[in-house]
Amino acid sequence: MKYQVGDDILVLLSNEEGKVIEIINDQMVLIEVRGVKFPAYMDQIDFPYFKRFTEKKAEEKKALAKTFIDQVSKEKPVASKVKIEDGIWLHLLPKFAIDDFNDEVVELLKVWLINHTKTAYQFTYQQQFLGITNFQLVSEIQPFHDFYLHDIDFAAVNDSLSFHIDFSLSTPIKNKAPHFETSLKIKPKQLFQKIEALKDANLPTVPYLLFENYPDKIAEDTFELNALAARGFKIYDASKGRQHLPPARSVVDLHIEKLSNDWKHLSNFEILTIQLNEFEKCFDAATAHYQSSIIIIHGVGSGKLKDEIHELLKSKREVKNFINQYDPRFGYGATEIFFQY
Repeated sequence: MKYQVGDDILVLLSNEEGKVIEIINDQMVLIEVRGVKFPAYMDQIDFPYFKRFTEKKAEEKKALAKTFIDQVSKEKPVASKVKIEDGIWLHLLPKFAIDDFNDEVVELLKVWLINHTKTAYQFTYQQQFLGITNFQLVSEIQPFHDFYLHDIDFAAVNDSLSFHIDFSLSTPIKNKAPHFETSLKIKPKQLFQKIEALKDANLPTVPYLLFENYPDKIAEDTFELNALAARGFKIYDASKGRQHLPPARSVVDLHIEKLSNDWKHLSNFEILTIQLNEFEKCFDAATAHYQSSIIIIHGVGSGKLKDEIHELLKSKREVKNFINQYDPRFGYGATEIFFQY
């Protein structure tokens, strides 16, 4: 191996010096330049010793030479590097290893958040498997900066890998949204295909665009209530709305015999529809009452009702996490949901 961790290196493209901080594979290393970490192919870097030697000789020669005023050349303007704004990205950098059969396999995925905009963002990041949070981070990313998040074991990609990030402007702008939430669900087959294409194209990462432009604030509709009241409409005080809500329930049983007395003639689809409608109603009541958790009894059976409920929970931002584990009261026939507000 040409380079080792801790070696001084020179980035050939920018002529900047840095250090090797990790060996990714036999073609790529992770380097740090002026506090910024990023991957680089080994043919994009070199040892800096020749550069240092030639610079030293040039300085010595310049010190010995006598310079006349008419020999001083005019300084040429330096062309500034144009930074292209193309949004916020999530990059997956595969780290390769050699298995027992001498084949190259992916061992880890290094997750990077890339800011290709001139705006700084605060963000709350969650990486989940099967709807359960595996890693969480709250931080800030500066304009045109890369932010290393964490590593993911590649063997876990099949466990419904997903990313959920809530962005907000570090410096709020009046006409911009207070926050913007985006999600990314990784399909294993597509990821495998992207990694193979990455190897063929000799590229370092698999990129996913999260958003190009931060959204504007949604204008709120306003109504002239006095005019409506004069026309006979009844106006309610929204601050007293909670007193009209159905009572909070900590345990909800969705067995059809608990919901309907006349259910035996119903089809499976009709039964499932009634159960899901009751779930939605109880879920809305729980969040309206700011409950910390609720238990949904769905039974074991074929698992269709449980699967439908779990899919719905993955899309609801009020859900912090949920778990379906053995309970002495319900066995495996219940899911406990925990809320966040």
